[in-house]
Amino acid sequence: MDNIYLLMLVALVILAVLDIVVGVSNDAINFLNSAIGSKAISMRTIMIVASLGIFVGAVYSSGMMEVARKGIFVPAMFTFDEIMMIFLAVMITDILLLDFFNTLGLPTSTTVSIVFNLLGAAIVISLIKIGANDGQSISDLGEYINKDKALEIISGILLSVVIAFSVGALVQWISRRIFTFHFEKKIKHFGAIFGGVALAAIMYFIFMKGLKGSPFYKDLKGYLEGNEYLVMAVSFVVFTIFSYLFQKVTKKSILLVVIAVGTFGLALAFSGNDLVNFIGVPMAAYHSYEAWSGSGVAATEFTMEILDKKMPAEPFLLFIAGGIMVATLWFSKKAKTVAETELSLSRQNDTHEKFQPNMLSRGIVRGTSWLSNAFSGVLPKATQERINASFEKPDAIALTKDQSIDAPAFDMIRASVNLMVAGVLISIATSMKLPLSTTYVTFMVAMGTSLADRAWGRESAVYRVAGVLNVIGGWFFTAFGALIAAGTVVFLINWNKEVMIPILLLLTAVLLVRNYLSHKKKSNTKVDPKSLVKSESSTVQGIITESASNISNVVSRTNQIYTDVLKGLAREDNGKLKKSKKGVAKLESEVEDLRDNIFYLIKNLDETSVRGSNFYITILAHLTDMAQSLEFIAKKSYKHVNNNHKKLRFSQIKDLQEIDDKLSAILTEIADVFDSGKFERISYVLSRREEIITQISDKIHKQIERTRTEESSPKNTSLYFNILLETKDLATGVMNLMEEYYTSYKRE
Repeated sequence: MDNIYLLMLVALVILAVLDIVVGVSNDAINFLNSAIGSKAISMRTIMIVASLGIFVGAVYSSGMMEVARKGIFVPAMFTFDEIMMIFLAVMITDILLLDFFNTLGLPTSTTVSIVFNLLGAAIVISLIKIGANDGQSISDLGEYINKDKALEIISGILLSVVIAFSVGALVQWISRRIFTFHFEKKIKHFGAIFGGVALAAIMYFIFMKGLKGSPFYKDLKGYLEGNEYLVMAVSFVVFTIFSYLFQKVTKKSILLVVIAVGTFGLALAFSGNDLVNFIGVPMAAYHSYEAWSGSGVAATEFTMEILDKKMPAEPFLLFIAGGIMVATLWFSKKAKTVAETELSLSRQNDTHEKFQPNMLSRGIVRGTSWLSNAFSGVLPKATQERINASFEKPDAIALTKDQSIDAPAFDMIRASVNLMVAGVLISIATSMKLPLSTTYVTFMVAMGTSLADRAWGRESAVYRVAGVLNVIGGWFFTAFGALIAAGTVVFLINWNKEVMIPILLLLTAVLLVRNYLSHKKKSNTKVDPKSLVKSESSTVQGIITESASNISNVVSRTNQIYTDVLKGLAREDNGKLKKSKKGVAKLESEVEDLRDNIFYLIKNLDETSVRGSNFYITILAHLTDMAQSLEFIAKKSYKHVNNNHKKLRFSQIKDLQEIDDKLSAILTEIADVFDSGKFERISYVLSRREEIITQISDKIHKQIERTRTEESSPKNTSLYFNILLETKDLATGVMNLMEEYYTSYKRE
């Protein structure tokens, strides 16, 4: 029986390594995104700077391990057996929860996760102990749980979210008013002062938050504490002089140094303070096992007062943990996925929005727009014009959503403000001993600066607000999910350790591997060669040539989907019809993306080639008509079969098959024309217009006669007429498309 605790300890060590991996993968957004988003320095330099920060912070984090041992529960109220069950349940649920968020690409707080995991597991064990003790009731739960600390953490985190967003927005607005988007000239004159403020704030943050609690901090404690204002003043002067000299000597912006130092500072603070979230529990378990193993007391009777004592972390273990964190930072693909979420929400240009708008986001945007308009009505017009002038962006080539992904998400001014404000807020909270989450602070600062920078315009606001609401909702899910999941897991372990621990560990391994493979498959998904391609040409001839492949693509897919729908209808194959519906939806979505690209196409056209935009718009209109007709046919056919209505008559199926044969021959001919580039053959296709239209009209007339004499099913008749009429519209759209293309081709 005693061997099971050694096995639990070994499992906790392995889980600690995994927790570092999943934790770093999520928290990487804290210190990477400002540098990555601005692209001020190379990715390699960013990674080296962040790695140094992580490693230094990890090695000097020995004073930060108390929360796992006694911050949430009262150790003396639990036995060694109960403590080990709590710790194992916490690590299992923490890993799975963080990996779940990594797979979704959503940032969350490792601090909140570990705190609520500890809280959930400790509450359940406490309730079990209370239930077994006739002299206690649920009102005695406070003797086991440090409820005041838990409430302090929750309130502190909620407050920090609001403050971080507000302060970030205010500082960015002021910075943008001073420097504008044309900051290159002004930074030469005022850059030294800005660099002095930013670097002084970041360096203060490094010492107050990043290294506080470490042995290294003790040597500086006498100089820093009580002299904060003097230290800040001296730092400002020193760094202002340094900034001035740096710009004069190197002829480069001091913002480069601010971003690099800020990234180092946040990385150092993250590892120095958040490392407890990954290895604090296993280290506490190790100290618990060490104390119990030599006691000679049964595990179910040995109480854990030992955890109330301060125990320094082993430097060697911290060294290894730092190495694992650095390796994860370099090789974790999930870290990149999580980072993409914040970058997409803060990007200055239009991009592929990751989140869909919802009722709440629309309401917030409408309300904010109304307040903005009301406030603008109070300000004098001259004041509004001066403010708006500061937010005018430089004239540049309009980037498509695809192109914007490779461009900087925002400029160096915003990146510097993100790092400076996050550092200052975390420093202030630390000096006031207020609990907060570094993830929440850095994320909300980035969102506040995005709002102030007018990155959330009318085109993107509902998507960006919906994204922020999704992330914040995920934070609440982290808390409640951790509380419930850890409680459930510890209950199962307590029920039967020998059976449930192997099962739970195996389940954890299976879920981690499954999520890894799923994410890898998603990351490695290549662009579908059959998908439509946006035109990037700036000439009429180029647009006509590029459109040929899209026309061939749409025609081929239309041919296949139409045939599949009729086959599925004839066989009453619900699966085939459902698949066809999905195919149409994908086609419509791709055509819609092409329509969204019209703005960028027109913007980037040569002045002599503006006529190409008329051609492109007309072509897209015909493609849209085709997709809509196809969508109507697929939807009606699926609904008919799914509702189990009467099957089409043999004569109707035969007529539809004849139409399909004729239409398929025409569509195949069109695809061959565009694939081979022999556009002169379009005249032959156009000559068959009356042939297909007449055939469909004859079938309509024939069905009218059948309806008057022998048809008895209203649903059947309605479906058949709908298919014929939409097929007629589809054929008309195809021919109009051919006519437009042929006319433009001959003109060129």
